[in-house]
Amino acid sequence: MNKKTVRDIDVAGKRVFLRVDYNVQFDEGEILDDYRLRESIPTLEYLIEQGAKTIICAHRGRPGGKVVEELRNEPVAKHLATLIGREVKSVTDCVGPEVDAAVAAMQPGDLLLLENVRFYAGEEANDPQFAKQLAALADVFVSDAFGTAHRAHASVVGVGYYLPAVAGFLMERELEYVGRVATDGEKPLAVILGGAKVSDKLAILKNLVDRAALICVGGGIANTFLRAQGIDVGASLYEADRIQDAYEVMRLASSRNDLRLLMPTDVVIADAAGTRINTVSVNRIPPGFRILDLGRRTLEDMREALAPMKTVVWNGPVGFFEREPFDRGSIEVARMLADLVGAMTVVGGGETAAAVAKAGVAQHISHVSTGGGASLEMLQGIMLPGVEILRDK
Repeated sequence: MNKKTVRDIDVAGKRVFLRVDYNVQFDEGEILDDYRLRESIPTLEYLIEQGAKTIICAHRGRPGGKVVEELRNEPVAKHLATLIGREVKSVTDCVGPEVDAAVAAMQPGDLLLLENVRFYAGEEANDPQFAKQLAALADVFVSDAFGTAHRAHASVVGVGYYLPAVAGFLMERELEYVGRVATDGEKPLAVILGGAKVSDKLAILKNLVDRAALICVGGGIANTFLRAQGIDVGASLYEADRIQDAYEVMRLASSRNDLRLLMPTDVVIADAAGTRINTVSVNRIPPGFRILDLGRRTLEDMREALAPMKTVVWNGPVGFFEREPFDRGSIEVARMLADLVGAMTVVGGGETAAAVAKAGVAQHISHVSTGGGASLEMLQGIMLPGVEILRDK
């Protein structure tokens, strides 16, 4: 993506409105996963070095335009301060007298975290007046919130109509890696798709099918593909209204000699109680049992097929990742990607990123995206509104 970044503008002494994705959860005062905070630090450190006054804007959860006490940003500010090694002040509003006073008191290098921006109904409505109020706090707009770039919200898009808008370093990296996969990644290209719904992933397949050499399907979407082959999947979840779509993808794959569609040949199944667990051929699923993970033979086939690939993108766990032992397939796929030599490996956000973290191989993956929904849409070939608003180079 040919967008300007924070390097391309002068931020010395300027007030910078920095939109980040700090949508994190706490449990008894302890943050559960601070990956998104850590990924924003290079941009923060650059702004500090340049002497900018950085006004950080973030959301947490879905409060629906109302104040929800447990979704306030103050604990986020405290944790961020420990990560960056300097004070991060916080306020209990996004606009208004308290915020104006705090911004006026800022010195070069200071960091100020605004309150949860989704406490305001104008945020998700992309209300121009609210966007204008936010923009009035600053001189420039730096977006580092790839995880919300697919949302046309006031702090993601609206502010960019009133201030010069550029990308932060995290946004730049996301656009580089996810964008390359979506447009011109080095071939041969492999796509690994999991998760529950074919409908979520079908557009990715249609966008990448012309360039892919290998498509691997797992998770709930594989059940729909198996049903399209006439296989009885027992009590497994599948999308009956997407069987025709799955069949169409299989037809497209069979029409190309240079494209392999790899589907499960063996699977891990369990009964309704989850007490009887077995690995069987996809043609031998007993009534009442559900497919919950990929089998060993399928995983070995996948490892072999991935070996010659130069670009690999993975979106969606290949099993019921939330529950052991059905997380094993996704962890194994993460290790496969980590073992690839000379390949660019890109992992979508959410549970796919969690599988990489659980496998302990994040440092061996080229890029782990912070944005599940955003990366999903970008891989579909959709231009994200939070990216469109950024200035072109």
